[in-house]
Amino acid sequence: MRENGLKPHLVRTYKVSRDPEFAAKVEDVVGLYLDPPTNAVVLSVDEKTSIQALERTQLPLPLRTGRASRHTHDYKRHGVLDLFAALEVATGKVTHTLSESHTAADFLAFMKKVERQYPGRELHVILDNSSTHRTPDVQAWLAEHPLIRFHYTPTSASWLNQVEGFFGILGKQSLSATNFPSKKALREHVAAYMRGWNRNPTPFAWTKPADAIIKSRKRMLDRISAAVH
Repeated sequence: MRENGLKPHLVRTYKVSRDPEFAAKVEDVVGLYLDPPTNAVVLSVDEKTSIQALERTQLPLPLRTGRASRHTHDYKRHGVLDLFAALEVATGKVTHTLSESHTAADFLAFMKKVERQYPGRELHVILDNSSTHRTPDVQAWLAEHPLIRFHYTPTSASWLNQVEGFFGILGKQSLSATNFPSKKALREHVAAYMRGWNRNPTPFAWTKPADAIIKSRKRMLDRISAAVH
């Protein structure tokens, strides 16, 4: 197997959305990326939950020639924080809040902060199907703010939400490589990272059209239905 480059011990996971409204939701979200409404702001919103303040028992060793950066396997836990973020799709700018929890009330408080960042602007907000995004209080608030409209990604398709890419960068480039002796240190670190990001924000360029995503999903469903178990 080695001579043929086969690695049967490596396994990748997948999840195909079974959302009956998959195609309509994909067309809606991707349409906002590729052809946003004139004079409106498109925001990609989500929560990165349970960010741990981990203090390694020994200081990390930095990257050097021929060596990956290293840190100890053991650590002390100093609690967790939840990050709410709204990525402005056109510019890459991020509005954020750190919270001790991620309840519906926390989400609504964050959305009120986002609304204050864009007073009087038409906002199109892309987000997932979490129950905290659909509570009666959230729906009542939306009814009072007709310039703000929610657009939901299909179930099991969080990769359609561009802010997930930002979370990946934050995690790999910053959080995983840093020692946090307290939640206060974690909070200050994230705030500093956000200030640095917003000084020179980087938008994500979406290129895949909706019909290609829909066809790809259909092929996967066909493969699953034809698979032999």
